[in-house]
Amino acid sequence: MEGYRLKDIFVVVGIPEATYHYHVKNFGKEEVDTELKDLITRLFKKFHERYGYKRITKELKKLNYSINHKKVYRIMRELGLKCVKFMRKSRKYNSYKGSVGKVTKNRLFRRFCTPIPLHKLVTDMTEFKCLGEEKLYLNPILDLYNGEIIAFEIRKRPTLYLVMKPLKETIERIKSHATYRTTIHSDQGWHYQTTNG
Repeated sequence: MEGYRLKDIFVVVGIPEATYHYHVKNFGKEEVDTELKDLITRLFKKFHERYGYKRITKELKKLNYSINHKKVYRIMRELGLKCVKFMRKSRKYNSYKGSVGKVTKNRLFRRFCTPIPLHKLVTDMTEFKCLGEEKLYLNPILDLYNGEIIAFEIRKRPTLYLVMKPLKETIERIKSHATYRTTIHSDQGWHYQTTNG
């Protein structure tokens, strides 16, 4: 349309000038975004839905894409792609339930080094989240002399047996090998306070 100014055309057509310039600037970008969305979706599935926007951005950069992590985040949010495998939905396991049994004195006082084997042992229950929603609980007993795990037990539930089995194994080892008084230190969760077992 020669002879007409753009401003006059915008008035007749009824669109703002900024809208026109936006579409001129972004002409063809929709195709790039569609290709990018497909690639992000494929990468997300390739890594079994375990990669969030930061790791997907790194993978795209390995494929020579120059892209900002914020754009990857926006696209993944638009597509509903969320890394749910490692999201902290449930609260962490805490075995402490107050005083439910005998609470003993802290004998270590943060002195975690010892030159004597089987002198200072520490234990704590740890929760691991496996694939899916399954959880495992580990209770190791560690010798602070050399970092050796003296005994341990793994179970699907945080039961008293999980504490007692490695404790009994450790006591047998102490009886036969300890040359000095042994201190076993724990966080004093309910498993460690009980008199049953």
